[in-house]
Amino acid sequence: MASNDKAARRAKFEGAWNVIRDELLAHFKSCGMPQEAQEWYGKNLDYNVPGGKLNRGMSVVDTAEILKGRPLSDGEYLQAAVLGWGVELLQAFFLVSDDLMDSSITRRGQPCWYRIPKIGLIAVNDAFMLESAIYYLLKVHFKKESYYVDLLELFHEVSYQTEMGQLIDLITAPEDEVDLSRFSLKKHSLIVIYKTAFYSFYLPVALAMLLCDILIPLGEYFQIQDDFLDFSGVPAQIGKVGTDIVDNKCSWCINTALASASPAQRKILDENYGVKPTEEEKELAKKLSAGKNGEEQGYLGEAEKRVKKVFEEIGLREKYFAYEESVYTQLNTMIDQIDEGAPGQQGVLKKEVFISFLGKIYRRQK
Repeated sequence: MASNDKAARRAKFEGAWNVIRDELLAHFKSCGMPQEAQEWYGKNLDYNVPGGKLNRGMSVVDTAEILKGRPLSDGEYLQAAVLGWGVELLQAFFLVSDDLMDSSITRRGQPCWYRIPKIGLIAVNDAFMLESAIYYLLKVHFKKESYYVDLLELFHEVSYQTEMGQLIDLITAPEDEVDLSRFSLKKHSLIVIYKTAFYSFYLPVALAMLLCDILIPLGEYFQIQDDFLDFSGVPAQIGKVGTDIVDNKCSWCINTALASASPAQRKILDENYGVKPTEEEKELAKKLSAGKNGEEQGYLGEAEKRVKKVFEEIGLREKYFAYEESVYTQLNTMIDQIDEGAPGQQGVLKKEVFISFLGKIYRRQK
């Protein structure tokens, strides 16, 4: 039943996207945009916005229902869904941009947007349009609300924080300049809090900053999961090729390895982390995968193999599972300490909000 309920909630949320998408395209057409541009914008929206897990967007609706303590009316649901899809549009804006900056190959099990024929660097403008769509929707659906400016400021603030995190990530770990002395778990924590936690967990709930005591550690846990899955998962499981090692990413995995590595292992990491596969290794990978799936499977060069071997030697999997259980216990303890107020009291913080978030990501596999 729980699975059916989740599927039904997702279907309803996706139904709201169809309404929102049509609204965006109708406005675009009303501006006198030519047919070719209308089709391009529609493809941009369809390809980049609705294809993910939708946890961030649906959490807005879930939280609204929990705080009100009842099902939402049709009007309330549409407003909550607009905010939820606003989060998903923001996510799409970040991902299209991030894939371009990282020269990524796949996203959500399909080629990155910029790699689609004829797209290329036009993806930069497409990303801008995804972000700008948020503010058009807020104006249409919330202009008369007393909290309209608060919504604008929240989206702007979180966007700025995420872009700060992206900057730290990019300059700490440039692809063509490997220097592991720049890395540390403290810096990694700063990156993931700003790059992921604010928009993934703080934004959907959109409550006072006091909530960060729970939502920020929750967001940090989510990003560390992503880092670990990049190392341990396969494309069929996580929907993309893991590239953190060859891209010289300041991830939880490398920082945890550096904290435990012997001098000999550190030497291996210094010499092999961030090293791209050779053309010969790429050709071999294509042949081994019968050609057509070579790119989607990725290229595991000898340098990457050596790094992964060190990760296994230092017990990275065991360290991750120990971390996961520890943070799960910590977060549950923090949730238990929330004061829900008197029975029936309205407008108070509900433990169920955070229990729902934690349940969605605990031990996730993609």
